Amino acid sequence: MTATQFMRAAATCFVVGITGTTSALADVYDITVDRIRIDAGTFKKKGIGYNGSQTPKVLRFKEGEEVTIRVKNNLRQSTSIHWHGLILPYDQDGVPGISFAGIKPGETFTYQFPIEQAGTYWFHSHSGFQEPDGAYGAIVIEPKGGEKIRADRDYVVQLTDTHPHQGQRIMRNLKMSADYYNRTQRTVADLVRDSRADGFKQAMEERKMWGRMRMMRTDVEDVQGFAAMINGATTSQNWTGLFKPGEKVRLRLVNSSAMTYFDVRIPGLKMTVVQADGNDVKPVVVDELRIAVAETYDVIVQPRKAQAYSIFAESMGRSAVVRGTLAPADGMVGPMYQRRMPPLLTMADMSGMMGGMHMEGHVMQADHSAMDMTPAAPAKKMKPGEMDHSQMDHGAMDHGQMSGDQMDHAAMGHGQMGNDQIDHAAMGHGEPSKTSAKPAHAGHGQAPDAMSGMSHAQMGHGAGKGASAPFFADGSGLIPEAANGGKFLSYQDLSAAKPLYPDRPATREIELRLTGNMERYIWSINGKKLSEAEPLVLYYGERVRFKFVNETMMAHPMHLHGMWSILDTGKGRKDPIKHTINVNPGTTVYTETEVDVTGQWAFHCHLSYHADAGMFRKVVIKGAPA
Repeated sequence: MTATQFMRAAATCFVVGITGTTSALADVYDITVDRIRIDAGTFKKKGIGYNGSQTPKVLRFKEGEEVTIRVKNNLRQSTSIHWHGLILPYDQDGVPGISFAGIKPGETFTYQFPIEQAGTYWFHSHSGFQEPDGAYGAIVIEPKGGEKIRADRDYVVQLTDTHPHQGQRIMRNLKMSADYYNRTQRTVADLVRDSRADGFKQAMEERKMWGRMRMMRTDVEDVQGFAAMINGATTSQNWTGLFKPGEKVRLRLVNSSAMTYFDVRIPGLKMTVVQADGNDVKPVVVDELRIAVAETYDVIVQPRKAQAYSIFAESMGRSAVVRGTLAPADGMVGPMYQRRMPPLLTMADMSGMMGGMHMEGHVMQADHSAMDMTPAAPAKKMKPGEMDHSQMDHGAMDHGQMSGDQMDHAAMGHGQMGNDQIDHAAMGHGEPSKTSAKPAHAGHGQAPDAMSGMSHAQMGHGAGKGASAPFFADGSGLIPEAANGGKFLSYQDLSAAKPLYPDRPATREIELRLTGNMERYIWSINGKKLSEAEPLVLYYGERVRFKFVNETMMAHPMHLHGMWSILDTGKGRKDPIKHTINVNPGTTVYTETEVDVTGQWAFHCHLSYHADAGMFRKVVIKGAPA
């Protein structure tokens, strides 16, 4: 067996360490958590893996079965496994300090839960930095009656950012200097080029402005210097999936990175997106898509020529790239494409963040004494692209300083960028709103930028052909145009194929401001880290509307455990249903959640080092079914 055959077999295996008498779709699975050696091509490191392998494991279940998963901890420290996106009893969710105590060294913990859904998901450790150190795998759940859209081949494509440093060391270095891993800092040569283009005085003034904001034009990725991988293989190791010309191939894209958003394309092939975060969507044909950390997308491709095609994934900041191959025969290698230019922030990108804001230390700070902390009045209905300024407080903003101490890893599990105007209407800071009205939103459900004058009609992970690039003037950054001017997937393109819930009014609205201090590397919600905040209380049977206001210059993939997030894109009952919602910098996003579970859960940014620094909440459900 060739190395390519071995990696492909391992990546698409049906069994994860099951006993010899257990079939691939049986209900008992055995997983060991082991210290392993990770070979990333240009470096090797100690890491953590499942069943002794750096290749992500694939668990395959069937909708309706009851599974038993025995997890044996062979580490010298406690561990856990969180089943990301699965709807299950809270005590099986796998978050130490919230849903259970964790799995001590040498112990075996048995998870038991019913499979109530279908689709593509993943699993990972929720203990310390074990996930960025390699403890992750994929879950594929076959729906009753089979897939609605059939394919001849089916492959998991799990993306990750494997760093030569251990997670704990990375966090220590970021706390010491937030720019520690920025490998694209501006140089004297850049100043000379800027001076020739814009004049020396303007170039120097712009440098001073960036200095006052304690950031750089290259602050697009928190952590660089990693090896991008597909199914545990780098570009040189060439993960390969086979096909016969004319066959339909289903690719289950999973982003299990610690910090990295990936832009994915397959030059020469259109991708038909059929599923987002495990839920079927109305098929949409794209040339490229951005997959945020912790998201999953299922796409169908149909290669008709007997040639090798490249699955090409660039990090959002263009600091790394990985290429896998779709081929009609073993040993073939897809072409390698040139990496696009790294994006640069501009002052226009920053304009939406600076209205009424102080930029001390790259932190957004609000003066709460100037704010009305009572529940907000009902929000008025708005036309697409219109902002509701009726309740907006434009007074001095100073969100208060936060302590720099690190949070406890016991309740931990689990990076990236951009900017535009924040909608502060009806700011209640977690207080219930009297309104259930849904304002109309542009594209992504994010408030339009009232200062820069840029169109956000295509706001999402990406903009379609001809749409503006509100974060980077050259169009290569957070909202890029697809390669060769093609179609780039937006959240606005997603429509639920089968709604899970009736479209009823929300019971109340809760505002969650995503806050932080880049210079001190503190991340928080409503200005408080997990260690400083009370749990977020929800009530069984209610429908809660969450208003995410991103007051930072980084994107945050927000993950609510145990419940679905219905992303408000203005489609009503057809709004897409997800487990992870990306919130771009300086934008406002609305989601709704049916509180149909009991217990207590985690709610956090899925960038590993942001969650560890404090952008994390415990959610407590009060009440129970009658």
